[in-house]
Amino acid sequence: MKNFSLPVLKVILLVSALWLPCTAYAAKNILVFGDSLSAGYGIAAEKSWVHLMQLELEHTHPGFDIVNASISGETAFGGLQRIDKALQQHRPAIVIVELGANDGLRGYKTADIEANLGEIVKQAKRSRAKVLLIGMKLPPNYGKPYITEFENIYSRLASKHHVGLLPFLLEGVAPEEFQADNLHPTAQGQPRIMQNVMQKLEPLL
Repeated sequence: MKNFSLPVLKVILLVSALWLPCTAYAAKNILVFGDSLSAGYGIAAEKSWVHLMQLELEHTHPGFDIVNASISGETAFGGLQRIDKALQQHRPAIVIVELGANDGLRGYKTADIEANLGEIVKQAKRSRAKVLLIGMKLPPNYGKPYITEFENIYSRLASKHHVGLLPFLLEGVAPEEFQADNLHPTAQGQPRIMQNVMQKLEPLL
């Protein structure tokens, strides 16, 4: 064992004291990894459900910090290309995966969507993060067979990988609380979305 002089030992102890709180704080990051529904498309950032959830956590679970890595237009395949870097950069304790809607709207093969989402979940778990998988639904014009196949992706993955599941992000959002495209909720619909997510996130905190 090395013998350190008293000044050197003081420096080591000081660096250790400064480093430990930082690592503890980083371990409480919550990574929101989604598409435009989580990026706050068409509304002010402070009105989005992600921002509202950060305010909620400050009151109910101080110490958790949300990192929003959501990108409008993102697909499960695109997310798979980004997840490793995001995990290394933010070291989250919890990862909220909200992807797949754009894949479904473009009619991608459900097997490919499921494979890409499954790999994202596996990488998140491999980093020792807890995972909350958020499901989506498609408009009726996509046909019942495809819609059913798409919706079943999320429950299968949650069961297979033993992760938390919110079956439908937009559950309870009223028709009048959507923007003109009928896909993205307005600011008025964001509190309901936040409540949906918080209900399933709570057991993971």
